[in-house]
Amino acid sequence: MIRLPGLIDPHVHLREPGGTHKEDFDSGTAAALSGGFTAVLAMPNTQPPLTDERSLGEAKQAARRKARCDYALFLGAGADNVHSAAALASQVCGLKMYFDQTYGPLRLDDLGAIHAHMSAWPAARPVALHAEGRSLAAALLFTALADRPVHVCHVSRREEILLIRKAKEKGLRVTCEVTPHHLFLTEDDIPRLGGGRGEVRPRLASAGDRAALWENLEVIDCFATDHAPHTPAEKDGENPPPGFPGLETALGLLLTAVGEGRLTLDDLVRRMHSNPSRIFGLPGQPDTHIEVDPDQPWEVRANDLSTRCGWTPFEGMRLRGKVSQVVLRGQTALAGGEVLARPGTGIDLMASSQVA
Repeated sequence: MIRLPGLIDPHVHLREPGGTHKEDFDSGTAAALSGGFTAVLAMPNTQPPLTDERSLGEAKQAARRKARCDYALFLGAGADNVHSAAALASQVCGLKMYFDQTYGPLRLDDLGAIHAHMSAWPAARPVALHAEGRSLAAALLFTALADRPVHVCHVSRREEILLIRKAKEKGLRVTCEVTPHHLFLTEDDIPRLGGGRGEVRPRLASAGDRAALWENLEVIDCFATDHAPHTPAEKDGENPPPGFPGLETALGLLLTAVGEGRLTLDDLVRRMHSNPSRIFGLPGQPDTHIEVDPDQPWEVRANDLSTRCGWTPFEGMRLRGKVSQVVLRGQTALAGGEVLARPGTGIDLMASSQVA
């Protein structure tokens, strides 16, 4: 049995408001604890999206009632909320800018609005980018012009990780994350998953792209699940929405890689705790840790998971490494596979009383 600090997932979609039939702050944070995460940072592409004081306040109210682990929320950048968004910066963990289309209505096409957000958003608060391919190159140009730090979400392709490597070598203040599904799956898995269940953004890439991510591990700052649940009926429908659940399989996948010698435990802790905490300026979680049996084998089965969506792209995979206990601020939040933390016990990490 080994003890690790509580894991931090800097990229989850908890679907509240507007999609609580597939996840909410209760089920999503239960899934987080089951996967060893004691803090999650939730994205703003909900229905309605979190773009103003009212929508943000309603989401925070729901989280206060339901969250079982600690959390923080992102604010979404739109064409018409440049100055109002900046005024809310102290209440959120960052500003999310969508340069490419994904699930939900948030996407920035206006170059003037992009530059305005980069200039107006407080430099001490992170900007997280959904930017793929050529959009990533454009985003890095805005980063250089505004001379501000940015965090690139879910990097998936060789050209992108090499571009970020070059940007770091040139001194740009850029960090990035990679998802477990882009590290362990490729486009060759889509026939096995079934067309709709293989839909994710960014899309599953080639084996060569996956190899490039592993070959450039030192460029990757965080492992983030991009937990994006949809129901089986939605995924199997005529217009399947993109997204995979991932909170409960990430640690097992990565501990399996540790066992294979592809990672070290220090690599894992750095990218799943230390770096997310530093990049997003999160307060510490005192008396918090997880206990893991790194050698315990287990088979991924959707019926055993806490997420409400009811399926996983890793169904049937044999992994090594199981969370046995989670302690959050001195209280046992999970033991023996059972989530013990009650709804509403999670703390908003961006609440003024919690942030130094």
